[in-house]
Amino acid sequence: MKKLGEYRKLLEVDKNVTLKELKNIYRNVMKDTHPDKFINNEAGKIEAEEKSKSVIEAYHFLVSINEETQEKYKEEYTETITKSIITDFYLEKSILKVQHLNGKMFEYIGVPRNTYIKMVNSDSPSRFARRHIYGNFVYRKSGEVMAD
Repeated sequence: MKKLGEYRKLLEVDKNVTLKELKNIYRNVMKDTHPDKFINNEAGKIEAEEKSKSVIEAYHFLVSINEETQEKYKEEYTETITKSIITDFYLEKSILKVQHLNGKMFEYIGVPRNTYIKMVNSDSPSRFARRHIYGNFVYRKSGEVMAD
């Protein structure tokens, strides 16, 4: 996914970065680009605000897909994909958002449109996902809907 590469490039990290390293890099970049450093420079302040927003977005995204974060949710994720059927799913900018019956929602990064179309046309989206989505794409937990 293009955005993933841009985020890694922005923070100058690779896919093997640890959460601790990521946090230190994030803090250092934010120190350098914090808008408060540009008190008498309005243009610099506006540019710093934009860069800060991008850095924050990149940091949160990279934390959410980091191996250590994934390990934290592994049991919950495994239980969801094996025991809970898919109730809804949609593709938005190469991110497949999947809602499960148990209320958990996960995003799969870099899913091609043709794979999504095959999922839409499949007899069982849950079975299709087990065969073609789970384990084949980077994922992250994206939320939880409270059951009624």
